[in-house]
Amino acid sequence: MQTVVNSPPLPATSLPPPAIADHRHHLLLPTAASPTNIHQFKQLHANIIRTGHEHSLSFLLSKLLSLPFPSPSSLDYILAVFLHSPHLDPRICHRALRTFSRATDGTHRALTAYAGMRLYDIEVDRFMFPTLLRAAARVSGGDGGIVRREVHGIVLKLGFLSDPFIQTALAGAYADGGMIEDARKVFDRMLHKDMIAWNVMLDSYYQAGQYNDTLKLFEDMRNSGLIPNNAVLSTIITACGRTGNLAFGKEVHSYIVESKILIDEHIQSALITMYCNCNSIRTAQNLYDQMSPKNLVASTAMVFGYSKIGKIEIARSIFNQMREKDLICWSAMISGYAESERPGEALRLFNSMLASGMSPDKITMLSVIAACAHLGAIDLAKWIHIYADKNGFRGSLPVDNALIDMYSKSGSLTMARTIFEKLPERNVITWTTMITGLAMHGEGRSALELFHEMKAMGVEPNGVTFVGLLYACSHSGMVEEGRQMFKSMMFEHKIEPRHEHYGCMVDLLGRAKLLQEAHELIDSMPFPPNVVEWGSLLWACQNHGNVVLGELAARKLLELDPGHDGAYVLLSNIYAKANRWEKVEEVRTLMKGRAVSKEKACSWIEVDGEVHEFLMGDESHSRSSEIYRKLDEIVKALEVAGYSPDTGSVLINLEKDEKKAAVLLHSEKLALSFGLIGLTPGSCIRIAKNLRVCRDCHSFIKLTSMFFKREIILRDRTRFHRFMDGNCSCKDFW
Repeated sequence: MQTVVNSPPLPATSLPPPAIADHRHHLLLPTAASPTNIHQFKQLHANIIRTGHEHSLSFLLSKLLSLPFPSPSSLDYILAVFLHSPHLDPRICHRALRTFSRATDGTHRALTAYAGMRLYDIEVDRFMFPTLLRAAARVSGGDGGIVRREVHGIVLKLGFLSDPFIQTALAGAYADGGMIEDARKVFDRMLHKDMIAWNVMLDSYYQAGQYNDTLKLFEDMRNSGLIPNNAVLSTIITACGRTGNLAFGKEVHSYIVESKILIDEHIQSALITMYCNCNSIRTAQNLYDQMSPKNLVASTAMVFGYSKIGKIEIARSIFNQMREKDLICWSAMISGYAESERPGEALRLFNSMLASGMSPDKITMLSVIAACAHLGAIDLAKWIHIYADKNGFRGSLPVDNALIDMYSKSGSLTMARTIFEKLPERNVITWTTMITGLAMHGEGRSALELFHEMKAMGVEPNGVTFVGLLYACSHSGMVEEGRQMFKSMMFEHKIEPRHEHYGCMVDLLGRAKLLQEAHELIDSMPFPPNVVEWGSLLWACQNHGNVVLGELAARKLLELDPGHDGAYVLLSNIYAKANRWEKVEEVRTLMKGRAVSKEKACSWIEVDGEVHEFLMGDESHSRSSEIYRKLDEIVKALEVAGYSPDTGSVLINLEKDEKKAAVLLHSEKLALSFGLIGLTPGSCIRIAKNLRVCRDCHSFIKLTSMFFKREIILRDRTRFHRFMDGNCSCKDFW
């Protein structure tokens, strides 16, 4: 075997073994004490060679193999002694193989030692091969496969292949190297499969992410009559959770109960995790209530489970009660906040995690970057970027992609593009993220140019790429280009359109006032439309005042999702614009009867590294009186320039003066006023909002940018608006 015969160079003092054995090796040891470090051993070694007692090398080797935690250089020295010891027995050979294979980088040494044994015709017994196979299993890449098959060949040649002990070790070695098919072939040839062999194969499938194969093999195991142990059951339950196979998981749970198998801590944790992953949170909670004491795995699963279904307060309550918290637990809670659109809490918790002495991993960083992206705070984004640089997260493509997305959503397309351009490697996600960033900023032409560059580089787009492209066309008013992209996706790239693609096309046509064509596209879909398509059409009907088609879209949407607050709000707005106040009242009564509440408008602005949040008419801020004084100042200044509040943006039945007062209290106006008093004069004001900006606020901010000579960047639910000198990047098309 070429991969195992490259032994280290012989010690310079090595001599051929003497012809006559001398057993007085004990006379060569220091009289005060046996050697305790490599330096003393080398002195003894030199003494042995000087006096011609090379037969004592076996005794020296035995002592060397007893050293605790030998260094790599020490292991090289031990290997050299091993290869030149004239009298080696199988017992000491086995010890040497174990010592070399257990070292972090000991694979090469173990295989070299084995090659030396074979060279000197030392007898090999069945107990050596599992150790040798464990060493072979640690060789990665193509060389790993070669080494495993060479060891497999030696096993076959020496007649050990029918030994179940060795067969199990061989299957495990193949599995550890990701060679699952080879492992399965060895497993299938086994005449006698014990619990260890089944567990090795089941775990191999599980570790490879082949969860369905794991479950199928478990069925084969049960059919064989073998009763699974707790380790196997834990693996199977966890595999059910990974695949979302609740039915199989319940069946295994019932089997455990009916078989009166002792439910230990590991099985209980696995069951709780499985039920959480399958959104069966009530069953998970019942099992969790029965657990005493609560362990880290189960508690983390409950945090994840409640976060996943949006019950973030319950998740936080469990998190707060945990005495011990590991990185997975912190990450689950941070991710829960980020995915629940509560980025402020996610970032505050991240700071608490750092203060506790816990360092994030890549998964945590991705959640933190996502939270920062949602918040849209540029100073915070820069801090996260610096943190990722200093702590070695850059160079990981998922992190770099997330940073591009973060800067795009924080209003800095320049920084996003800078990171993109400097990346030595780009995958389809990288290109798609940059295309989507350009689309969000209304840079439709640039998004299409980047797409053509992507294709020229040989990167094949996916369905998400086309969502970004259609979004870009929609938000830039490029109707014909959008139609061409939709056709290209289907006929050139063979990508079947999904709901999100049809939703973008309906939005594109709806913005262009092509409502009938948008409706016809929905009717032509090869699958039933969902809330995405009907919601896009309903918004377009509200925007263009089409009551009849709007009523149809709202009815279809509410049939699919009776609790969809947006549907009620948009329909109410359609009626309000048409001055049909009795219909507005009907919609509001229906909402109340169905316990549907409208999402509150909220805006954020970052000042001095702190994110400040405002609701409509908010007076909770510590500088509230200053903010309202500034707002009055802005209104008076703009009124001189011809501004008059657009009371049509207030879609509730109020008197004209009341509507005027209401429209001036929108959350983005309060955030803007605070930005003018809290930020350095001349600096860019960046605001994020959870809903679409209304027409009055859009006009208000355009005039403010001109009158106060400030660049203002507003990110609403769908896109970015960059205001300068009284103009907006959206060209009033949003």
